[in-house]
Amino acid sequence: MTHTHHAATTSQAAPSPWIARWSHLLPAGCSVLDVACGSGRHLQWFAARGHAVFGVDQDTALAQAQVPQAQLVQADIENGPWPYASAQGPRPFGAVVVTNYLWRPLLPTLLQSLAPGGLLLYETFAAGNETVGRPARPDFLLQPGELLRLCAALQVVAFEDGFVPNPDRFVQRIAAFAPALPMAGNPAIVRRPL
Repeated sequence: MTHTHHAATTSQAAPSPWIARWSHLLPAGCSVLDVACGSGRHLQWFAARGHAVFGVDQDTALAQAQVPQAQLVQADIENGPWPYASAQGPRPFGAVVVTNYLWRPLLPTLLQSLAPGGLLLYETFAAGNETVGRPARPDFLLQPGELLRLCAALQVVAFEDGFVPNPDRFVQRIAAFAPALPMAGNPAIVRRPL
């Protein structure tokens, strides 16, 4: 590995500020699934925080090189079956993380992949982005309030929908918990530190 190559991968490795901001909400040691994991920057972030990390992408070579301990599946999740499915349904994870990726037919599966009390961290491009660059096709841009509607049955801890500079982009992002399993005689009230 040349020094310049290493510098490029290191600068690439910074997690999304949104993902980093809400990482403290994950239960210690819970499993994290990174959907469309790309180069593995979020796999690296969560592995360093002691989580078992899982990722899926069409090409996992770079992520596997960056995060050797990650359990990766190479799959075409837009045209093939969900790789984490079984007869009982999607495999549950303590957290599902998605950044800069939108494939609407997969959204219900992602919610079903949250373990009870599991955290969804989602951030991607939103309507308006067509005015500053790519992606510009409506297929790849969230509509106003779309993540809020998707997470209507979840506990939304944080939601943002707006413009972010450097590079200029319109984004929508959410941090939301799947319902926890209530304990006997004890409602599932959980303190979520903001």
